[in-house]
Amino acid sequence: MKNLKVLISGASIAGPALAYWLHRYGCSVTVVERAASVRPGGQAVDFKGPTHRTVLERMGILEEVRQRATGGQDQTVIDADGRPRAVIPGEFTGGEIEIRRGDLAELLYERTAADCEYVFGDTITSLTETPDGVAVTFANAAPRTFDLVVGADGIHSNVRRLAFGPEQDYVKFLGHYYALAELGEQVDGGEAVMYNEPGRMAAVGGPKASAFFVFASPELDYDRTDVERQRELLIDAYRGVGWQVPELLAKVPQAREFYLDSLARVTIDHYSRGRFVLLGDAAYGNTLGGFGTGLAIVGAYVLAGELLAAGGDHLAAFARYEEQFRTYAKISQRASAGPFLAPPSRLRIKMRDWTFKSRTLLRMMLKATDNFATDIELKDYASGS
Repeated sequence: MKNLKVLISGASIAGPALAYWLHRYGCSVTVVERAASVRPGGQAVDFKGPTHRTVLERMGILEEVRQRATGGQDQTVIDADGRPRAVIPGEFTGGEIEIRRGDLAELLYERTAADCEYVFGDTITSLTETPDGVAVTFANAAPRTFDLVVGADGIHSNVRRLAFGPEQDYVKFLGHYYALAELGEQVDGGEAVMYNEPGRMAAVGGPKASAFFVFASPELDYDRTDVERQRELLIDAYRGVGWQVPELLAKVPQAREFYLDSLARVTIDHYSRGRFVLLGDAAYGNTLGGFGTGLAIVGAYVLAGELLAAGGDHLAAFARYEEQFRTYAKISQRASAGPFLAPPSRLRIKMRDWTFKSRTLLRMMLKATDNFATDIELKDYASGS
């Protein structure tokens, strides 16, 4: 695959992971990212089981991921007076290895920055496929031509929009929103606690962010670049909620980092079209579904490996990538996490809490996640087997 020029849109997790493998297999890789640098913060992400461990080990980063791991933390569900109702074990929320998303992104960038070209603060504005490649224009950089273009740019993928069609054709709103706010100080003594009222959840402590919110809502119309409006939407959604929520909301306008987005699912018939291919959340995202990072890391390994096995024949490789991965990615089509994190009634809140008091139910849930995380047979592409 020497001299195969690949453009990857997105420098979070999937993009740099793919860049690692493509460079290793002889490609010339450029990664374009709208943000000015690798984005810090974000919710904690996790890995689980031998499939995830094997890919991290083959990348040579397993031990470093473990060194940067959060260590996991139980989360206590509390009532309005701060009294415990249930405990959600760290092994359920954090998998086998939990790491902050920003720390993982930084690690992947460090492993690829010397060998791959990163273009920060820019975005693709047009894609035109030709018999010999893809002509690409950018908001800032000069036009260039690549052999392949990969959309690893999340649920709101720019590449998917330009190469496949409008977002509404592929992304389904799931009835909830979530927000992460770094408030700059520990709340409730630094303990990881979660409080619910019907259709609302507020959590503090732990590795996600100093404050984490999930709330039910009709679909909202707002500019995704207007962070101040998003802060207002969160505050409006939690008016009248008890516990320490009013104190948390009072700090949201000054939060040094803030992010709000919908819970949504991507459903697409094919991951590729001509010289374009989608990876990670752009192809099979399900917000807060619990498997996004594992799917991104394994997907990058499989996509790059199939390109290697096909000798750079992208049509054959993309077909094999989808054939290998579609079944594994089916977990992304499961139900939304919204009703679990923010149950719609007090009865449903009690029922959710009760599941964590039953060791039998907890073991069943953990076993199910084990099965999903290992439901693929990994090829050893480097050895040709």
